[in-house]
Amino acid sequence: MTTVPSIPTVGRDGDGHLYVLAALMAVAGIAIKVAGVGVAFPSQGLVVLEVLSFLLLYGLVILGLNVQFGYTGLVNFGPVLFFAVGAYTTAMLASTAGTATSAITFGLPWGVALIAGVVLAGIVGGLLGVTTLELRGDYLAIVTLAAAEIFHGVAYSLQNITGGQNGIGQVPTIFDASTNEASAIVVILVLGGLLLASYGVINRLTESPYGRVLRAIRSDEDATEALGKPTFDYKLWVMVYGAALMGLAGGLLALYNGAMAPGFVTIDLTVTVWVAMLIGGAGNHRGVIGGLVIVMGFRLLTRFFNQAFPVSQTEFASLRLMMLGLLLIVIIRYRPEGLWGNPEEMEVS
Repeated sequence: MTTVPSIPTVGRDGDGHLYVLAALMAVAGIAIKVAGVGVAFPSQGLVVLEVLSFLLLYGLVILGLNVQFGYTGLVNFGPVLFFAVGAYTTAMLASTAGTATSAITFGLPWGVALIAGVVLAGIVGGLLGVTTLELRGDYLAIVTLAAAEIFHGVAYSLQNITGGQNGIGQVPTIFDASTNEASAIVVILVLGGLLLASYGVINRLTESPYGRVLRAIRSDEDATEALGKPTFDYKLWVMVYGAALMGLAGGLLALYNGAMAPGFVTIDLTVTVWVAMLIGGAGNHRGVIGGLVIVMGFRLLTRFFNQAFPVSQTEFASLRLMMLGLLLIVIIRYRPEGLWGNPEEMEVS
């Protein structure tokens, strides 16, 4: 039977201030919501706040991916799979649409639905790990990428289960960020607190002796196993932890949107977090978050430049991707470990 490798206690060695700050942010958000405080922003304020909300959600995904690839060397090309599992599970369990939709819904409390989404995403990560981790790393990359595309196709096709192209509506929203700037700020404070707390836990995990074992597996798995470490168990549980964190982000997206459809869970998420991780530097939590800020900031700034170019909106979207790809090429060419990465740890065995 697979056993869980010993995990260090979190919240010590100076990490406590992160959790205090995270709690204060969440409490501040809830207080603003309860008090009904009004906030005025410029006309483009909601756009900025919306992008920031997605940055915080994607931050949870990239933390999970960084533990898998940056620390353990697991090439997961399907983070959107676990994100989608968490999102659809939460939406189906929490939706109150009933017979108004063709999808299967249960109308359970949103908290129960969110926990179920996290757990199921972790289980899917474990199942993929059990079947692929004893093979070469490129097989894991192929399987996760293929599984993500299969799930997207299934979600699009099964009209009587997932709602098909129309998706699932009437999912309870914790806070409706689309109504006004104050509600959007509440969302940012709560999600920001959650991301900060997750960062503290993951950072404590990876900076402990447990994390040093993960880095040893990434550098030389055979040598690590020769030292008596159950490398397969470590890798399997890293798949589970990372997938569960991605599932949490997906479930929160469903509760943020109030709906779920295939268009919300495309390969664009996988591309975004991988590009951000490579730009920031795999194996550095602050670095990958910084890379994500660069990518999302680039998308935010360039979306207002469409009128300055004599091309259609669709063509400009492709041009933005090309510019982002050019940035990635420059980073890989002149600083392959990323802006904040460690060049001594970039090789994967």
